[in-house]
Amino acid sequence: MATDVKPTRKELMAIEDRIELSERGHGTLEQKRDGLIMEFMDILDRAQDVRGELTSDYEEAQRTINMARAMEGDVAVRGAAAALQEHPEITTESKNIMGVVVPQIESSRVSKSLDQRGYGLMGTSARIDEAAEAYEDLLESIILAAEVETAMKKMLEEIETTKRRVNALEFKLLPDLYESEEYIEQKLEEQEREEIFRMKKIKDKKEAEEAEDAAAAEEADPFVDADVQESVAGGN
Repeated sequence: MATDVKPTRKELMAIEDRIELSERGHGTLEQKRDGLIMEFMDILDRAQDVRGELTSDYEEAQRTINMARAMEGDVAVRGAAAALQEHPEITTESKNIMGVVVPQIESSRVSKSLDQRGYGLMGTSARIDEAAEAYEDLLESIILAAEVETAMKKMLEEIETTKRRVNALEFKLLPDLYESEEYIEQKLEEQEREEIFRMKKIKDKKEAEEAEDAAAAEEADPFVDADVQESVAGGN
């Protein structure tokens, strides 16, 4: 890259401005990267807790549904499930974490009371109620896990993008700019030395010419003095 630039002072000033801007950008991106990593670690801790809760809720839901099927039969369990009239509502919003837009999922009508589930209280048992409640808890855990996992994925993508930008500045752009700056400075120094040498040569040549003129003038002086003396004598 260094040899592609013009070795002029204007170009040097432009490169110095680019270096200053790139260094500031590099520092800002490093701060952003570090901040994103800290936020990601917090989300990762939360994701681990959510995963643990999700696994626990899933195991509980499986246990209760198996118990209900064993005690009440598949027909009664499927009938209770089919009786549900109100379905959960999911809404999504966005929130900003250090410039990264992540989803915020809100749910409603997930947990229901006995009379909101649609099946008759007399036609079911406590086993089916326990299974329904366990699956409601599982659904809430799934919704929360979806929010956390999506946020974690987006944060990780932004961290990788920011790291690539930091590395591009640190290992490619800035070294190239430093090299170009050094190249132009060296060329300008060479040009300055050449100019000094050229001016010295001109000065030496001028001094030599002046010396020659002075020598020629000295050689001409005796003739001039003789003419003057002859004119004076003739006048007398």
